[in-house]
Amino acid sequence: MINQLSWKVGGQQGEGIESTGEIFSMALNRKGYYLYGYRHFSSRIKGGHTNNKIRVSTYDINSISDDLDILVAFDQETIDVNHHELVNGAVVLADSKFTPKLPEGSTAHLYPVPFTEIASELGTSLMKNMVAVGSSAALLGLSSDIFYSVVEQIFAKKGSSVVEKNMDAIRAGMKYFEESREESLGDYKLQEGDGNNRLFMIGNDAIALGALAGGARFMPAYPITPASEIMEYLIKKLPEYGGTVIQTEDEIAACTMAIGANYTGVRTLTASSGPGLSLMMEAIGLSGITEIPLVIVDTQRGGPSTGLPTKQEQSDVLAMIHGTHGEIPKVVMAPSSVEEGFYDAVEAFNIAEEYQVPVILMTDLALSLGKQSVNQLNYDEIEIRRGKLLNEELPELEKGQYFSRYEVTPDGISPRPIPGMKNGLHHVTGVEHNEEGKPSESPLNRQAQMDKRLRKLNTLKDTFRNPIKKYENHEEADLLVIGINSTRGTIQEMIPRLEKDGIKVNHGQLRLLHPFPSEELQSMIDKVKKVVVIENNATGQVRQLVKLNTNAGEVKSILKYDGNPFLPAELHKQCKELFSYGNV
Repeated sequence: MINQLSWKVGGQQGEGIESTGEIFSMALNRKGYYLYGYRHFSSRIKGGHTNNKIRVSTYDINSISDDLDILVAFDQETIDVNHHELVNGAVVLADSKFTPKLPEGSTAHLYPVPFTEIASELGTSLMKNMVAVGSSAALLGLSSDIFYSVVEQIFAKKGSSVVEKNMDAIRAGMKYFEESREESLGDYKLQEGDGNNRLFMIGNDAIALGALAGGARFMPAYPITPASEIMEYLIKKLPEYGGTVIQTEDEIAACTMAIGANYTGVRTLTASSGPGLSLMMEAIGLSGITEIPLVIVDTQRGGPSTGLPTKQEQSDVLAMIHGTHGEIPKVVMAPSSVEEGFYDAVEAFNIAEEYQVPVILMTDLALSLGKQSVNQLNYDEIEIRRGKLLNEELPELEKGQYFSRYEVTPDGISPRPIPGMKNGLHHVTGVEHNEEGKPSESPLNRQAQMDKRLRKLNTLKDTFRNPIKKYENHEEADLLVIGINSTRGTIQEMIPRLEKDGIKVNHGQLRLLHPFPSEELQSMIDKVKKVVVIENNATGQVRQLVKLNTNAGEVKSILKYDGNPFLPAELHKQCKELFSYGNV
């Protein structure tokens, strides 16, 4: 019996590849296994190769696997594209319809199964993916019963007969495999899962749920990969809590509409990716100068321009921090797991309102669309903080007087009335203004207002919880590895391999990029000999931030910008080479 394996299904988009992986993984999740899933897909609606790789384990895992134990192939392209990942003696379950072949010299075991033929005999070839699930289950020694609740949940609206037909397809796939199985396949039977009830969700769903739990009741947005799932989740859920989602004509409208809604006191977010973030830049500046809270989720993808819409990258970092013209206080947060995405979404709203600033919650495609096992969320941890939002009667104003909405205060944060509050009348404008909001070009006023805004965040680094997720295994280490977003799990899996090589490793995962946690990171840097930054971009943007904000000396980068996430093995190899040859 085995306690961990990697399974992948591949074919053409539109063939049910995603649903195959979904049903397979959901059933295993309900049996108490830990799972990590990553989809490769093309930026088109139908056609083009796609695959869904699911890692299954009896222990906690947080990264994609280096290799592949089982490949389910619906076409020859799936074998050709993914064969290099197969371990020695791996199993390829392939639809016999296309006469599958392995590359010359392959050590994998090809096992043709008539997925399409069996499905057609049961009523429709569309159920070939269910036959594949059944064959996979038989290989792993799983019972068909574990799939019933999942199939019922997915197909219940289509009636009980459809549920039973799909279960018949799973059983037929299992039966065919069991009756024709060859001894040479080896042992792929999984150890029992722990039976614990865990969530299995993508980062976008966790962020959307966090926004809902954090009090968000409105979302204007424009669909864009890989952020659309946030919008789609809230379209279903927000109306149940008195909220709504509006699909705007573009990202400019989405951002300005979010500013307007936040101005009225309604917690509002918008979400996009790099191209949409580019369009929002002027509006982000408007949020900054008008001191209206704003929460934006940026799910990074391959750029520039349209770039690689469905591929992994972390190249918006500097744009998020420096993209707006002029100088405003701004916060950029970077959750490093699906679970953190939930809690950080709540905190993004708290920070936006407490400091009256734009907050960008930065993720990447692997984190936004990658699916992870998540412990049950603790709603008791959620705290709603609204800062200086006024909810009591305001003092009378003298005739012709306006409320001092932009009052110069020691902490830089001014009292914030809701429009319509008696005695709360004030101007709001995107030009420089005095304390009442009236336009002003006075040099003294300009300096006073700029200084006021810019000192808002002086205390944030002291109050932000865990600006760096620290894994300090050694008081004095050879190497400090720094990462952001989805690289955390991969780095954590790589570290024991470096430790076996005799290299002492500490790890810091940055969760707050702006304002940068300089002192916290410097304290980690002071304990190590060498520093390397792991990031999915071509220019080492996070490395530049580390150099700018610390006294780190020489800092090296390990970069990947081919559209794919890092694998533990390649990180291990590159870190070892950098350290061994003195190039760090």
